Amino acid sequence: MHPVLFRIGALLVPSYGACAALGVLAALLLAQRTARIARVNPAHIWSLSILSLFAAILVQRLLLVLFNWRDLGRHPRWLFAISTIHHPLLASAGVLAALIVALAYGRFRHMPFFATADALAAPLALGLAFEQLGALAAGSGYGTDASVRWAVTYTDILAARWSGTPLGVPLHPVQAYAALAFMTLAVLLLVVLPLRRRAGDLAGIFLLGAGVSIFITEVWRDPEGRGSFLYGALDGPQLAAILFVLVGAAILLERKNANQSIEAAHG
Repeated sequence: MHPVLFRIGALLVPSYGACAALGVLAALLLAQRTARIARVNPAHIWSLSILSLFAAILVQRLLLVLFNWRDLGRHPRWLFAISTIHHPLLASAGVLAALIVALAYGRFRHMPFFATADALAAPLALGLAFEQLGALAAGSGYGTDASVRWAVTYTDILAARWSGTPLGVPLHPVQAYAALAFMTLAVLLLVVLPLRRRAGDLAGIFLLGAGVSIFITEVWRDPEGRGSFLYGALDGPQLAAILFVLVGAAILLERKNANQSIEAAHG
């Protein structure tokens, strides 16, 4: 695969960063449509998304500089490429920063919480699909050894240097599995959005679908750097996936019970 999409002199344009940027653009454009369906101000959704994205990128870049300051001292131009490298720790830190900013901005603008979450569900799934395609090209979040016909083999030294990807070894294209799962989830959410009965339904379905997708695909993902829990039975992303499923189920049940209480009161 190709961790570098193309070069401009000494400047590297990473495949992961390009795919992630394309995914962000597609998600932003889609969010304008889903916001109208969910009856949320599209301008507020746009601002919330941009601010959250900026917070995630800023936190990830600061962490990358902290972890790679020696290499960056020798190759300062790598800063433009390394800032878009995928890593579970960086992803978690970026998501946390984005969530904090999103909640703060939503509260400042008095945006309806569940309707806003519904508007963002399908765009998030779409963005994650593109992100995983970028990870596939870069060798980030690589899979376990495989003997299947569709296995991928990385040979670029930058894949090993940036992401620790083993070279010359056939691996499961687990990033492609995840991309397919997230793309399917995005289509499902787009179909269900106009049919939803309660605000929050899409958010619950997204968390359930994302949790199941992450948990299953982690089976074929190399455990390096992903943590180990319960004597190796689970890794960090799988624990997060279980939390996603539980929260998603709780949201769906809570919204259903709230709706039944309202109907009973009016009945």
